[in-house]
Amino acid sequence: MRALLLTAIALAINVPLVGCAANASRPVVETSAPSLPVASVEPGAIYSSGGGLALFEDNKARNVGDVLTVVLVESTQAKKSAATSTSKKQDVSLGDISAFGKDLTYGVGFNGDRSFAGKGDTSQSNSLSGSVTVTVVQRYANGNLLVRGEKQLQLNQGSEVVKLEGLVRAADISTANTVSSDRVANARVTYAGRGALADSNAQGWLARFFSSPWMPF
Repeated sequence: MRALLLTAIALAINVPLVGCAANASRPVVETSAPSLPVASVEPGAIYSSGGGLALFEDNKARNVGDVLTVVLVESTQAKKSAATSTSKKQDVSLGDISAFGKDLTYGVGFNGDRSFAGKGDTSQSNSLSGSVTVTVVQRYANGNLLVRGEKQLQLNQGSEVVKLEGLVRAADISTANTVSSDRVANARVTYAGRGALADSNAQGWLARFFSSPWMPF
């Protein structure tokens, strides 16, 4: 009996530790391997078509597997306000009603008064700066490039991940092989973190319940 009790206590202590270890090793966001260019087959010649460069071309990304640096200049601001005010008042009184010479009104009347006032304001602003180098994973017939990439930073008290995916027009790529993030179509920018800093900025489950619409008060 004592051995069984000790085993149960050991399992109760180790299970949370295993869960914490699993959470620590889990990545912040799901990663995806970049698409690699298809290797060209050369029939024994010295010339390699895959590494060729035309006389008037530069080193800008244009093929699958090429890398491109995206300069992050994301900045959004939103503000909204609303106000509502309603009121309604009504009075109903009965005239003189008599029967057999007797007054049947007895001073009966009805009145009602109703009012409502509501006001709400909300504002939000976000900014993200920096750079992330992505890889061309697909090239379309019109020359647009589908790019995807990420940057992971392992810090002392956690990790940070910047992930970007979207469509880039070849004409928007500069001679330095860079493009601004506001020129990326269908952009999906993810900035996430895990660790002590991220945990300190997260509400507990009970605090989230009191802030949720399910709270009746």
